[in-house]
Amino acid sequence: MSNASDYLENKLVDQLFRGQTAPTTSTLYIALFTSAPSDSGGGVEVSGNAYARAAVTSSLTNWAGTQGTGTTAVSSGTSGSTSNNAVVTFPVPTPSGWGLVTHFAVFDATTAGNMIVWGTLSASKTINAGDTVAFPAAALTVTIA
Repeated sequence: MSNASDYLENKLVDQLFRGQTAPTTSTLYIALFTSAPSDSGGGVEVSGNAYARAAVTSSLTNWAGTQGTGTTAVSSGTSGSTSNNAVVTFPVPTPSGWGLVTHFAVFDATTAGNMIVWGTLSASKTINAGDTVAFPAAALTVTIA
């Protein structure tokens, strides 16, 4: 399960009820954390040792519709969930690892920016130097409920 950030909640309220234009982004950036963020931000994002957020273009091809994993049609399901349709890969940690990664978040910028959603990884993992760090297709699920 993922959590909507305060930023996303505020933008949805303004769009749906207050007639404001909601921001869109052509690319989403997946971030890794060593401690939990919250709806208002915070947490400790991985840094150093070649770390960079993973960029995923916002598209029907790259993110599944709410009707199920791997779908590429406009959402018509009831799950409120999407997942990555392709592998999301991070740089290889060097010269040292990134420590115990426990959470992820989705941002609208490669650095700083606005957190859109965040969640706890289904299994924490210690990332060592030289490790391949990736989410296989359908492994990164975001649910808006």
